[in-house]
Amino acid sequence: MLSIAVELVIGFVSLLLITKLLGKMTLVQITPFDFISALVLGDLLGNAIYDEDTGPFMIIFTVGVWGALIYISEWLTQKFRGTRLFLEGKPSIIIYDGRLDRNEMKKNKLDINQLQNLLRQKNTFSVREVAYAFLETDGTVSVLKKPEYAPPTLSNLRIHEKPPCISLTFISDGEVDWETINSAGFDENWLNETLHKHHIKNYKDVFYFEWKKDEGAFIEKM
Repeated sequence: MLSIAVELVIGFVSLLLITKLLGKMTLVQITPFDFISALVLGDLLGNAIYDEDTGPFMIIFTVGVWGALIYISEWLTQKFRGTRLFLEGKPSIIIYDGRLDRNEMKKNKLDINQLQNLLRQKNTFSVREVAYAFLETDGTVSVLKKPEYAPPTLSNLRIHEKPPCISLTFISDGEVDWETINSAGFDENWLNETLHKHHIKNYKDVFYFEWKKDEGAFIEKM
């Protein structure tokens, strides 16, 4: 019993240190990969504790190695933008301009009943209320409602309705998303002119560049 108690304490402290090292983002924005990693970590720790041939050193070694692998994957996504798509995935637009994108739903193994369930969790009880819906990497749905259904409703305020607009990310961490820029109808000359208006000489000096059709550019420098 004393041996098990010592191993449990060591395992508890090890997990606490790993959690502090990885930070809060793994709890708030957990991805399927993070979820599986946490399950494997718990299983490794449980097997190590109750294995009679395993000592305290092996517990620390097991938790340390797996925790280091998780930390390295998180560090790669922070340091190298190109790894984020592979390790974290990217959101999918499953409702675009009020229309269901069935191809994206099939790609993400999402049926209409599951979608309705996710929408209800966002206080949206009908697909017709949705202008745009994004399936996030953690499995949740972000919803932009049509103007007539958004609180407070424009019909109640008697304000002329404007079509909803989504925000597009053109630059993130100094890297330009040319595909998004081109799909929005812009090119490199437009980007350079816009940055020049904000007294920015190079796009590498931009931490975040967001574009919205009805509001224009929102830029944060490095």
